[in-house]
Amino acid sequence: VDALASRPPAQPISPVTPREEEVLLAVARGLTNTEIADCLHISLSTVKTHLASLMAKLGARNRVEIAMWAYETRRILPGN
Repeated sequence: VDALASRPPAQPISPVTPREEEVLLAVARGLTNTEIADCLHISLSTVKTHLASLMAKLGARNRVEIAMWAYETRRILPGN
């Protein structure tokens, strides 16, 4: 954890879209795919598409790494 915390956050290979940003923040807050779909009024498959796109852009292997990136880049702060 210390090694991850000390390294600078990776930059996305292409810009994150506004909708991807919303999904990113929802993942960082711990919402499930179904909760994200309900909250953003999109289908479950659309949530999965956005997650796949985020993983590709960020080089993340899973939603935990997506959430870590959100915190590392200060898109979300602890307790928000």
